[in-house]
Amino acid sequence: MTGPAFFQTHMGQRFYEGTMPQLVRQLTRLNDNLERLVAVAEQFAKQKEASSAEPVHPIATEGMEGP
Repeated sequence: MTGPAFFQTHMGQRFYEGTMPQLVRQLTRLNDNLERLVAVAEQFAKQKEASSAEPVHPIATEGMEGP
């Protein structure tokens, strides 16, 4: 194959100067969002564990008929 290398072409320059940096920025953004999502999920799980560890008090059913 003869001719210029990919990085020497107009499309190659656009790819390396525009597409790749944008791709890296979006991957960084995605990673940041995933980290925040995991933190929120962990907090939710801890809250759920704490609430399930509390004793459950039965509701008084005096004077009420059952099903």
